[in-house]
Amino acid sequence: MMRSLSARRGLVVFAAVTLILAYPAARLLMGAEKTYSAEQVKRGEYLTTLGGCHDCHSPKVYDANGVPSPDEKRLLSGHPANEAVPAVPNGVINPAGWVSMTNAHFTAWAGPWGVSFAANLTPHQVTGTGAWTEEAFVSALRTGKHLGMGRPILPPMPWFNLAEAPQEDLVAIFAYLRTLPPIDNRVPDPLPPMASK
Repeated sequence: MMRSLSARRGLVVFAAVTLILAYPAARLLMGAEKTYSAEQVKRGEYLTTLGGCHDCHSPKVYDANGVPSPDEKRLLSGHPANEAVPAVPNGVINPAGWVSMTNAHFTAWAGPWGVSFAANLTPHQVTGTGAWTEEAFVSALRTGKHLGMGRPILPPMPWFNLAEAPQEDLVAIFAYLRTLPPIDNRVPDPLPPMASK
């Protein structure tokens, strides 16, 4: 009986220590939900539009003249998960010739870096940025690393143009993104350079 009680106490202490040590890492993804002002959201919407975020992060629809515009039903949801990209023809991409190609949505880009796919920026908890904290979002744009610590953010994302933006502008963009309808769209992982040939 004493050993059983001692074992339970040991498990409780172990669980508590594990939670305390894991808290800083978990905080990057699962911070407390903040409240943003209407002014912050409006500024974020303005900056998102001005910054051309829809150019790559929103799938497109085409009018009768073949002119693309963002699909209002899938705003900032990233590359459509159910749409494969065609193979890049051998020899097309090289520094002496064409350096990049894109799909019809402008959500997938092929270049010397491989193939990159525009991320789902909607607040979907699993496939979008819903589990991101403000700190992780800002860190990603400041460092050029996914979640501020992961893989590199690939072209054509101009994160380096945003790296020096004022903190309040990056927070405003995040505030606006939180107001979007969450869209379940799991964007593919980037493909390495060899896969793009």
